Amino acid sequence: MTVHVAVLDPLPAYRHGVAAILSGIGLMVEQPTDAIEWVNIRPDGMILLTLHSAEDLDLLTLLCRIRPRPLVIALPSEELPSTGVQAVRAGARSVVARAATVPVLQRAVSATLNGEAIMPAVVADLLVGGRGDRPPRRSAPSDRQISWLRRLSAGWTVVRLASEAGYSERAMYRLLQTLYQQLGVRTRLEAIMVAQEEGWFEGTSSGHDPVSAI
Repeated sequence: MTVHVAVLDPLPAYRHGVAAILSGIGLMVEQPTDAIEWVNIRPDGMILLTLHSAEDLDLLTLLCRIRPRPLVIALPSEELPSTGVQAVRAGARSVVARAATVPVLQRAVSATLNGEAIMPAVVADLLVGGRGDRPPRRSAPSDRQISWLRRLSAGWTVVRLASEAGYSERAMYRLLQTLYQQLGVRTRLEAIMVAQEEGWFEGTSSGHDPVSAI
């Protein structure tokens, strides 16, 4: 039986490289532009999904809501422990670092196809140790801070955000770092994931967010 695998990554060179690696172990690799449509056509297939942004995590969540749930291997591009835990929560069967070696990727794909859940030890430790459980709900930051996170999740740059809010770029970076510390995270992606998880974006309209410093 031929197993179809979809590779979803923003870089064509990376997709082609993974295709060559997996074709070498007898898999039929495809590079669809519409992941949801592909899953509906190939419900028995597997997806390798790079997690590089909050939008990628949203896509993973949507994919894992499809029934029967597709086999998804999440490939975090950074912040492997925290993003890996987020991926498992969302429904990914396995987690492999995007920068994994060829043998590691091949073993992970083969094992996942055989019904195993593969993930780095650091991700498993967070889950088994309880630190990967959903944390207590945090106190929401200010409406203005939530509006910053909303715009960052929509792809705004810090330069654009600073200009809109009336701050210098350096001051905007400092304010965002303070916000990340307040949330107990280290990166923009982690902060956006926290905001989505806590439902902070649901209470404001993107057209009326209080972005300005005035």
